[in-house]
Amino acid sequence: MKPSLLMCSPEYFGVRYAINPWMEGQIGQVDPAVAVRQWTEFYSALKRQADIHLIDPQSHVPDLVFTANAGLMHEGHFIPSRFKHEERRREEPIFRKAFESRATRITMLPKNIYFEGAGDALMQPDSNRLWAGYGFRTDREAHPFLAEQLSLEVVSLHLTHPRFYHLDTCFCLLLDDQVMYYPAAFDEPSLQAIEARIPPENRIVVAEEDAVHFACNAVLVGRMLFMNHAGPELAQLIKNKGYMPIIQPVSEFLKAGGANKCLTLALD
Repeated sequence: MKPSLLMCSPEYFGVRYAINPWMEGQIGQVDPAVAVRQWTEFYSALKRQADIHLIDPQSHVPDLVFTANAGLMHEGHFIPSRFKHEERRREEPIFRKAFESRATRITMLPKNIYFEGAGDALMQPDSNRLWAGYGFRTDREAHPFLAEQLSLEVVSLHLTHPRFYHLDTCFCLLLDDQVMYYPAAFDEPSLQAIEARIPPENRIVVAEEDAVHFACNAVLVGRMLFMNHAGPELAQLIKNKGYMPIIQPVSEFLKAGGANKCLTLALD
């Protein structure tokens, strides 16, 4: 069965404010035609492998295109995001409404706890384990709530590098207990947590050159890994693990701090 993903077309995408380091100096610098072309090519490639559901873009929320931040969906149970920055809080009612017909249950976070959805919460395939990031956009206090509501084991990872402000920018879970990640994005206890659960032969360590092009912000569909970038060495490592790296450049979206994974939300 094909996986189901949520996306939003980028008619109104642009950098209109700066709430992360990638956005600084990029206000007004997005080329709309290039952004639409890149998104459409990525969407078309994904659509051949997955069922894509779309929500309508809206002019007052330029980052709505980053559907990964809508919330977290697990077995029909949806936990909507509560955004850290006011600029993105306008997305919250739009995403909640979109999931009224898609989720069997919707549970709101306790007040004053921030959580930015599947950008900071990644399910390990074929497992009951959720890897959850905190430090920039998501509060660690959200993690026990997720564990209780979704009946999951939650592994907390502390993000410490401001350019990697969401977990999905530096951490990509693969099949067979494998992971691709950028170690410099985490503190030492978090690295120890990863190493305690993922054996060395199952880790793909990403170099800085690939990490800053958001190589980890990839979408896994079967054995296909849709990526913005992978240098020759990383591409070979990925192939050696039995995956097919598919390069779908989304460089215009990096100007806002997002790439391929950010542009999708898993619905199943």
